[in-house]
Amino acid sequence: MAAKKKLSVKTVADYLSALPPRQRALMRRLRRAIRSAAPEAEEIISYRMPAFRQDGILAWYCAHKNHIGFYPKASGIARFKKEISGYKWAKGSVQFPLDRPLPLALVARIIRFRLGENLGKD
Repeated sequence: MAAKKKLSVKTVADYLSALPPRQRALMRRLRRAIRSAAPEAEEIISYRMPAFRQDGILAWYCAHKNHIGFYPKASGIARFKKEISGYKWAKGSVQFPLDRPLPLALVARIIRFRLGENLGKD
């Protein structure tokens, strides 16, 4: 039996258009928050998920069945450990459940922190 061919996503628009409406709406809100915090960052697909980069990756984000994954590298998690303590998190990731409002102000702060790191201003 042949292995399933993995869906190839080339743009963020492709990625978002393939999502169910609820996840698509949440991902668009998260995307806007990241864009507002790092307006000069380039939006790309990396590791088959949306990401923003400016002098290196700022963060990845993706939709899952029950949460939105946000991946601001280990430094982004470590710096904001107290603020994300109400969410499931790991060394380089945090999960935002679909049934709770996205913490967009926190996401923007994390992105600004990561941008400072990437630009050598940490």
